[in-house]
Amino acid sequence: MPQLSDSAKKHTVSVIGASGYSGAELTRLLLHHPNVELQELYAFSQAGKQVTDLYPSLSCNKSYLPYSGQMESDIYFLALPHGEALAHVPALLRAGKTVIDLSGDFRLKNTLEHEQFYKQKKSPDAVMTYGLPELFKDQIVKGNSISNPGCFATSIILGLAPLFLGGSTPIPLSAVNCTSVSGISGAGRSSKTELSYSEMSENVRAYKVGVHQHTPEIMQALGSSATTPSFDFTFTPMIGSLVRGIYSILNIRLERPEKIETLNGIYQSFYRNAPFVRVRESMTEVRHVAYTNYCDIHIAQATRSGSVVIVTAIDNLLKGAAGQAVQNMNIMLGLDETTGLLL
Repeated sequence: MPQLSDSAKKHTVSVIGASGYSGAELTRLLLHHPNVELQELYAFSQAGKQVTDLYPSLSCNKSYLPYSGQMESDIYFLALPHGEALAHVPALLRAGKTVIDLSGDFRLKNTLEHEQFYKQKKSPDAVMTYGLPELFKDQIVKGNSISNPGCFATSIILGLAPLFLGGSTPIPLSAVNCTSVSGISGAGRSSKTELSYSEMSENVRAYKVGVHQHTPEIMQALGSSATTPSFDFTFTPMIGSLVRGIYSILNIRLERPEKIETLNGIYQSFYRNAPFVRVRESMTEVRHVAYTNYCDIHIAQATRSGSVVIVTAIDNLLKGAAGQAVQNMNIMLGLDETTGLLL
């Protein structure tokens, strides 16, 4: 994709699946982005409704349109349920469009792992650039199709990456145990009894323990595999009685002890050029990152036995979805990656 100059015409963008929570956040961000023009908002069950019928807080006079293969825009964001992007992305790419997909349809390179964890068939040729900017910026800037990372995966990968990828020698570890709590909005906007207020108020519960679809994504980004892991990995996802946010506790067993000061130095150095990652000296909380594109990381404990506890926090709808998607678009367009994201 050609990069924008200051005098260049704005790129046109459209969103397919714009009526969900992530789609609404994309709408808000793109409406205020200085380098793009938001063209169309496509939806399926909500087609024909005004945006303000669903989201009165959005200053948008557009209506949701049915999508039947329209291709007038330069850039397409897809915020569809898992499995649906597979039907639309190939035609968009053949037409030369830039595509950023927020679903899990193109995240995994291993076709067998995709079929195992997503329970759907996928062509081995269906490959996109994995869009985690802090790790893969060089690939993103050269790509024309991006698979946006999952929300749990973002919070966990960013919390672990410096141990695997930082410095000349990775820090050897033997086990990682992750427990992550997500806000209810992570399950989408569709009505489900188990996600209703009466079911979730003052409640928290685990689900998909050991089989969550973000597990192979996390392992892939860290250079391993869910089917043949190079270290012991356990992931317990949970849903809690908050609307938005992901709070991850990473319990790590190092093969040799490291001082907390050393680990802080490694993390600060690794993320020195990452504008949306903040390595905090004090404990982070979901409210510190809510409604922002930041990922906060706090190294809470490092013992003489080699046990380390790292805490991360993100907003699942922004850094875990729409915000990161716009961050990826900025990189692809040659813009400062914070453009339109410091609202």
